Amino acid sequence: MATALPGGTFMLADDLTVTRMGYGAMQLAGPHVFGPPADRDAAVAVLREAVALGVTHIDTADFYGPHVTNEIIKEALHPYPDDLHIVTKVGALRDEAGNWPQALAPEQLVQAVHDNLDRLGLDALDIVNLRVGGVDEPVPGSIAEPFSVLASLQDKGLIRHLGVSNVLPEQVAEAQTIAPVVCVQNFYNLVHRHDDDLIDALAAQGVAYVPFFPLGGFSPLQSDELSAVARRLDATPMAVALAWLLHRAPNILLIPGTSSIAHLRENVAGASLALPPDELARLDALAG
Repeated sequence: MATALPGGTFMLADDLTVTRMGYGAMQLAGPHVFGPPADRDAAVAVLREAVALGVTHIDTADFYGPHVTNEIIKEALHPYPDDLHIVTKVGALRDEAGNWPQALAPEQLVQAVHDNLDRLGLDALDIVNLRVGGVDEPVPGSIAEPFSVLASLQDKGLIRHLGVSNVLPEQVAEAQTIAPVVCVQNFYNLVHRHDDDLIDALAAQGVAYVPFFPLGGFSPLQSDELSAVARRLDATPMAVALAWLLHRAPNILLIPGTSSIAHLRENVAGASLALPPDELARLDALAG
C-alpha cells in the first residue's frame, strides 16, 4: 500500500526505505508545541490513520511538548509495524517559558537519545537528526563535536543512522567526514530556495532532503500567486506546495503535520496533484 502514496518510496540506506510522503508529529502536542493536546484520542487517531494510509516515515522529537508527541506515538502505534520508521531529532530543549534553548553538550545529547528510546519504547532509533543553528535558520560554525557524540552512540548500537537539521552545506560536508549522513532537514519551500544547490548535490549522493515549513515565510504577493494557481487547479495552496516539492527533486521527503484526520487525508491526496507545465513555471518563478 505504501507505494501507492504520492512520490513512491526512497531508500535512505540499504536497510531503510520510507515513503516520500511522511508525517510530522509536531502538531500533536498542545498550542505552540507545548503541553498536551486538547484531544489526546484525536491525536492517537491521526497517527493510526497515517499508518493506515501507508505512511512509513514519522518525524518527531522528544522536546515536542516536551515528551508529549513521543508518548502519543508509543500509545498509538507500539508495537510498531516492521516497515514503520520513526525519525527523531536532538539538540534542543523546551524551557518553562516554552522557548527552544540549544542542548548540544555531550551529556545533553546522550540523555536526549535515551529519552527518545524510553518514551518511544525502542531499543535503537532508526534515524537521529542533530539539530543545530538558530530558531529557524542555520548558524555558521563547526558541528563536529555534537555530531561525534551521536556517531559514538551509533557505534554502540543505540542509533542506526544519522542526519542533520538546520544546517549549512559546509556543516553537512563536515558531518560526512565523521559518519554517513542519510538525511538533511532544513527550511525550504517554493519561495525559500536557498538550498537548491544543496538539494541537487545530495540527490547525486543519494541523500534525502526533508524540508519543513512548506508554506512558511511567504510574502502576501507570493501567497496570492500561490492561491491563484491552486484555484485554477481546484486544489488547496498546501496541496500545490507539497506537489511542487515532490516534483522538485527525487530525494525530497515530505513531513507535513496536522492534528486532523481530514487534513491528513487532504495532504496525502493533494501531494499527488499533477502540475501542468505552465503552472509549474509560475510556481518556479515565485522565488524570484
